[in-house]
Amino acid sequence: MKPLTEQEIRTAFVNCSKGESKRLSVPRDLAERPWDELDFLGWRDPQAPDRAYLATELDGRPVALALRGAASWQTRRSMCSICLTTHTGGVSLLVAAKAGKAGQQGNSVGAYMCSDLACPLYVRGMKDAGVGARLPESLTLEEKIQRTVANLGAFIAKVTA
Repeated sequence: MKPLTEQEIRTAFVNCSKGESKRLSVPRDLAERPWDELDFLGWRDPQAPDRAYLATELDGRPVALALRGAASWQTRRSMCSICLTTHTGGVSLLVAAKAGKAGQQGNSVGAYMCSDLACPLYVRGMKDAGVGARLPESLTLEEKIQRTVANLGAFIAKVTA
């Protein structure tokens, strides 16, 4: 993924107003992020733990989503629907308002995702979710990355449909 600036991220939101995108919290350490290793940038709002955001590139342009969810309280193992990493208590249902009129009417789409939104790092083995977090697979790393990108793209397509 190519590095994104704060302004690019703020203008890329498809499911919130311009005013909301100006007020939301964007990470201050964008320059230090491992952009070459990211398929998307995900973060939680430090002032509002029920809010999360993600930004990615789709068809060569930045796309960002505002998400809502709760901190994970489950003690059972759950699997992220984006990167297929299993966690004990580390997966949350994150919900995005649909873009446009559907979102204004209160329609939303949800997915179970890694609570810390670090899917690209789990897929690449740069972050460890614990014993048994990654199931044995015959896929190559590139194929796993492609699957993660496809899963995220399918979620974004549901939000923007």
